[in-house]
Amino acid sequence: MKLRTSVTLASFLILVMNIFSGHSLTCHRAEYQIGNECCPMCPAGSRVKIDCTEFRSTSCLSCLEGTYMNQPTGLKRCFICTNCDSDSGLKTKTSCTTTSDAVCEPLEGFYCVDSTEDTCVRAHRHKSCEPGQYISRKGTSSSDTECSDCTDGTFSDGTFPVCQPHTQCDLKNLQLIKAGTASTDAECGENRSNHTGTLIAGVVFLIVVIVLLGSVLFSSLQEKEEKESKHR
Repeated sequence: MKLRTSVTLASFLILVMNIFSGHSLTCHRAEYQIGNECCPMCPAGSRVKIDCTEFRSTSCLSCLEGTYMNQPTGLKRCFICTNCDSDSGLKTKTSCTTTSDAVCEPLEGFYCVDSTEDTCVRAHRHKSCEPGQYISRKGTSSSDTECSDCTDGTFSDGTFPVCQPHTQCDLKNLQLIKAGTASTDAECGENRSNHTGTLIAGVVFLIVVIVLLGSVLFSSLQEKEEKESKHR
């Protein structure tokens, strides 16, 4: 009777230990658990083809083109590579390999508005400054362009890094035709007084030339008449 009781107690203890050991199965960091087995993980750049058993080790396959696995794994599928889509304002900074995903960055003239770790997920185009504004801070890959208004006496078409002063027509001895605005420069033309002076000078010069020609012609006629009178 005592022997039968001892056998029953031993069987119970073995059952409890098996149940406890099954629930407390802890695999190493380089292993993954399948049922009651701890299987060796497949290396980065590959995936699990067939799980291990107590008789054989894990069978692995390399990731196909367009997919990757960046760490040892017990997964049966590799991750799909990220597409750096130009429609999202992105371009490829680093191409995808079997062991690492692609890294995206903003296109020229764009800045990142959504990112994860070291890659940009979505980018927007830098805004353009309006006429009458200047670019007070140029946009970067991580920040938008900043614009500021021009002060009185200056102008910008929206593309200048600083506003330009209006042209002072009088300093160039020119006449103001159209005053400058915040977005356009002043327009200058030839000074009328200068034009009149030039015209008068031209007329005087022409008169002098005519008088000189007349004098020469008159002298020639006189000499001719004197020669004719001598021959008579």
